[in-house]
Amino acid sequence: MQYPIGRFQLPTAESAATNRHEYVTAIATLPEKFASAALEVRSLQRLDRRYRAGGWTARQVIHHLTDSHVNAYVRHRRILTEDHPTLIPYDEKKWAELNDVSTVPIEVSLDTLRGLHRRWSALLTSCTDDEWQRTAHHGGAGVDYRLDQLAAQYTWHGRHHLGHLRLILDE
Repeated sequence: MQYPIGRFQLPTAESAATNRHEYVTAIATLPEKFASAALEVRSLQRLDRRYRAGGWTARQVIHHLTDSHVNAYVRHRRILTEDHPTLIPYDEKKWAELNDVSTVPIEVSLDTLRGLHRRWSALLTSCTDDEWQRTAHHGGAGVDYRLDQLAAQYTWHGRHHLGHLRLILDE
């Protein structure tokens, strides 16, 4: 239940290069799939249900995905504009406990996600082969990523949290 679609596996450089179009498409289409599941969760009055014991509530998952993907978009832009930047981690668990998560309607995060993903997919669509190969170092994970590998990770991340909402819907 913690990993409804399995754990993320960092693709090789060759695999990431082959699947770039898939990543862009997944990033472009995630907001509507995610919003559909989120609004169904809300209609069933399950926003405060957890997908597993000790896991986040649906409300936290919805706001977290937007928080995380805002950071992802900035990370992608930094890779494109800086020479091998160090990506700064953040405490996502503490962010999920901040007051705005419990007080701001989920539609705010869903609207933000739609606009963000529209810009993000447009940015990635315009990347050249050389830009896709630009790199960054993730300070928290201690891993170097190419831009296409990072896009693969966030493609997985969106599907991962969509899986959490589907677990709540299947209860």
